[in-house]
Amino acid sequence: MQYGHLYRRLFSITFPIMIQNLISSSLSFVDTLMIGQIGQDQIAAVGIANQVFFLISLFFFGIASGTSIYLSQYYGAGETDKMEKTMAFATAICLAGAMVISAFSFIRPDLIVRIFTEDPAVIEPGVEYLKVVAFSYMFSAASSTLSIGFRSINKAHIPMTVTLISLTQNAIGNYLLIFGIGPFPEMGVAGAALSTALARLVELVVLIAFTWGGKAPFAFRDRKAFSWDRDFRIAFSSTSLPVMFNEVFWAIGMILYKVAYSRLGTEALATINITESIANFFFIAMMGVGNGTTILLGNILGSGDRNTAIAFSKKILVLSVGIGFLMLALEFSTAPLFASWFNVGPAVFASAVTCLRICALAQPLKSINMTNVVGILRSGGDTKAAMLCEIIGLYVVGVPLSFIAVLVLGLPLPVVYAVTALEELTKLILGMHRYRKGIWAKVLSGRA
Repeated sequence: MQYGHLYRRLFSITFPIMIQNLISSSLSFVDTLMIGQIGQDQIAAVGIANQVFFLISLFFFGIASGTSIYLSQYYGAGETDKMEKTMAFATAICLAGAMVISAFSFIRPDLIVRIFTEDPAVIEPGVEYLKVVAFSYMFSAASSTLSIGFRSINKAHIPMTVTLISLTQNAIGNYLLIFGIGPFPEMGVAGAALSTALARLVELVVLIAFTWGGKAPFAFRDRKAFSWDRDFRIAFSSTSLPVMFNEVFWAIGMILYKVAYSRLGTEALATINITESIANFFFIAMMGVGNGTTILLGNILGSGDRNTAIAFSKKILVLSVGIGFLMLALEFSTAPLFASWFNVGPAVFASAVTCLRICALAQPLKSINMTNVVGILRSGGDTKAAMLCEIIGLYVVGVPLSFIAVLVLGLPLPVVYAVTALEELTKLILGMHRYRKGIWAKVLSGRA
């Protein structure tokens, strides 16, 4: 069987996603770098405050990813009425969640920051940042579902373009408002928060224009899109809710890692924030392939061609192994260069380099898991198995071992960071066992 056209389709979906993620990671890196010029307390504060957005954005991503499973298959089957209904339902859920988190972040930001630290030098800027950025979560809620809609119809270049516009604005706004350039006031971390909120608003406005102005097939236009009968809600929930819980529990797990690291002090938090802002660059290709795999295999399954989906999934797994080893080499070799760009002391610099190199060694495992758990298993709606892989890896292995390493054994940050890689090994074993069974390849559209 010839797979050339499928590789081209995968690349056409994956490349814009990769560019979008590259833009996001680049500007996130620039944000951290700019704030880092103020001091390491501010790096730690904004890193803590952004844990809220990290959590809510993964709630959005979970709903959107579950939605993409249906949108991809409905698009492959040409069922646009079901696409509209699915998009309306997913957007409503995301907005409801965003309203709750926005209100809590605005009213009691101090409670959130104190989960991670009792250092007043970190609490004050963290609270300041959260109060300004809180209501932008609602903009991101709608943007996340609209973006996944375009990806599901093989138009990933549209959210990529929108991200470029909004995040470029964010970077420029950060520069002007953090440091008070020209007529703009010097606002520090509050300036970074205001710039971020405005960028998220612009992103939503432009996506709305593309969606309804361009007559996208998932753009809901009348009340029928909001008639969610019991069968629809059950079908959507049975597939999408495990993805949402998967992402939310994963986000909580990442936050718990941060809580463990925070027990090692402010320097450890600053190190982790620097490490993650750099490491995100080397995860871009893996995320692109994982998300592209969900969409492409979903389109194939939606057309009823189960055998081709299974056969091509094997080729994509081989590709993911190669990407993982390439990222290992790049991250390991460039770690000192990237870490040297931050205005931190020698201890934080050395620790960041070590943590980056530990992260590099785990990249092949992360690449396979991203392709299999996020891409392949989810494409056919095998979302409960994907969720269990993540939850067992995190809550049975990674998180407990990190707290034991910190609170019981008193190990230094790099060793604690290395322990968390056992989560990926666990996911690899469980995920590949499920993949080999072949149950994931289900046809959810009317073409079964």
